[in-house]
Amino acid sequence: MQPVSWIRDAILYQVYPQSFQDSNGDGIGDFQGLISRLDYIQSLGVTAIWLNPCFDSPFGDAGYDIRNFYQIAPRYGTEEDFQTLAKEAHARGLKIILDLVAGHTSMDNPWFVQEAENPQAADANRYIWKNREFDPREGPDREDFVSNFFWHQPALNFGYVTPTEPWQDPVDAPGPMRNREELRNIMGYWFDRGCDGFRVDMASSLVKPMDDPDARIATIALWQEMRKWMDATYPDCALVAEWSHPLEAVHAGFDLDFMMHFNAPGYPSLFFNEVGSLPPMEGPCYFDARGKGSLSIFQPEYLKQLAGIQGKGYVSLPVANHDFQRLRCGPRGWEQLRCAWVFFMTQAGPPTLYYGEEIGMRYIENAPAKEGSTLLGITAPNAGTLDGERAGTRTPMQWDAGPNAGFSDAPPQDLYLPLDSAVDRPTVEQQEGDPESLLHFVRNLIQLRKQHPALGSDTGYTFLNSEEAPYPLTVLRESEDQRILICLNPCGVRKEISIQMVGTPSKVLLNVGGRVTPGEGSLHVSMEPFGYGIFRLRSP
Repeated sequence: MQPVSWIRDAILYQVYPQSFQDSNGDGIGDFQGLISRLDYIQSLGVTAIWLNPCFDSPFGDAGYDIRNFYQIAPRYGTEEDFQTLAKEAHARGLKIILDLVAGHTSMDNPWFVQEAENPQAADANRYIWKNREFDPREGPDREDFVSNFFWHQPALNFGYVTPTEPWQDPVDAPGPMRNREELRNIMGYWFDRGCDGFRVDMASSLVKPMDDPDARIATIALWQEMRKWMDATYPDCALVAEWSHPLEAVHAGFDLDFMMHFNAPGYPSLFFNEVGSLPPMEGPCYFDARGKGSLSIFQPEYLKQLAGIQGKGYVSLPVANHDFQRLRCGPRGWEQLRCAWVFFMTQAGPPTLYYGEEIGMRYIENAPAKEGSTLLGITAPNAGTLDGERAGTRTPMQWDAGPNAGFSDAPPQDLYLPLDSAVDRPTVEQQEGDPESLLHFVRNLIQLRKQHPALGSDTGYTFLNSEEAPYPLTVLRESEDQRILICLNPCGVRKEISIQMVGTPSKVLLNVGGRVTPGEGSLHVSMEPFGYGIFRLRSP
């Protein structure tokens, strides 16, 4: 399987729709508000918008508990509004990626309601009923069915790879086959209405039990089947996974998968500090002013994932997302953000930006819980039991100095979440007028990536650091006719390193506080605190 052509050069922009732009004064973002901001999104240089779930939902988990897969949630508008959004985005060269929750629904979903009213029915098999003996008048208890994530999100039945209980269906039973057909119907419905792809929530969670390697193999086969169907009927549409294990996800037919906070390790060791929605690593992370972090977890894992999917799909390292803290959180301040952005925009895969990161919005500590944002008691693979608060990374976009930062005309108490209360909170308006702002820096990095083939998604990526000398980070990017050296020092202490001679600098593409000096068979790299540089190289 080959990835769809447009994903190679993609730069994704994740929009949390309820927090982006409100157009009707109810305090919640919507499609018409997003349409009004498409010119801004286009101006960043991104190529695709990924929207968190926008289907009809009771919003017990911010829309990841879907009541009707074929209906837009009224808070966002109508199906016609979505089609207008897709049309207007396409006119600006932007793709639209929707969030698909393939493995579970809301308890309010009519499928679940119908089966709960008659659990003994022969076709009550969309869900995994551990016990069908409950009184339908009282409804099922949480112990009567299998859930994904929160208990009130009943798992759709895609079967068990090795059934051990009478209530467990094999993967080819009528219920699982029925759900596969429904999955194709849902995707096709929205592809026909302008959707260019899906980011699939908990993509590895379908066949049970999730922690069984054989179940993952069966889930991979299921997605391969879906991809074969897509290639035949919607060949230009993309599949993006929340699998966080690109080696498996790409093999399953996904064009792109993320490395982030679970499964394939490494991301937390780079960015998770003492504050945030997910637990920190033991000891300082790499992007920490103390300069005591390590690349020992991330470096080998990143290279392993890249090597295993070469030519078949891509890895994306996201600049934050709706489930974990923003870059600017805890002790990480303004002066450290640009180093991180250089890292993200020179990665070996399509970058994914989270709304507001381009202006340095803060993770808001002690934000009020909203729509299932609290992770208390949830267990995640390779992340343990969680107890963080995600609301702090979901606050409204900050557009200008006007009321509610330009997000909404609603009274402040009616906003989806409170705004950052800091008097100096960053805004798009302020940074548009400052050529030295983070916003302009991000735009320039995006253009730099587009202009230099060696910085693309399918070119070489070589760490030049040793584990004994992790600072400054030095990476060689190579295409057929271009070689670029990336150096950055995310800590508050001057750092130096001697690396192998990979060529001499011929052109400085970007440099703040850095110096690269050729020596005898080596290059000496010196970086001031929070310095960074991108250098074109001549051959050695």
